[in-house]
Amino acid sequence: MAQSIRLDDEFVADVKVHASVAHRSVPKQIEYWAKIGQMVEENPDLPFSFVKDALLATEEVKAGKVRPYARRTKRD
Repeated sequence: MAQSIRLDDEFVADVKVHASVAHRSVPKQIEYWAKIGQMVEENPDLPFSFVKDALLATEEVKAGKVRPYARRTKRD
């Protein structure tokens, strides 16, 4: 469900810069930051790089850019 919210103009200006670099819209950049914030709050012991990589991996799976793991050696 879409919802309109008021945001500080200075914050939105910062978001626009980051969104442009990441080739995202302003709302998508805010959603991205919100997802990271939520993951960090729920997992305070994880480093930011791990959280970022987890989000990237999730999107790669959604885009079909991964292959199932195939074991190359026999198990004993």
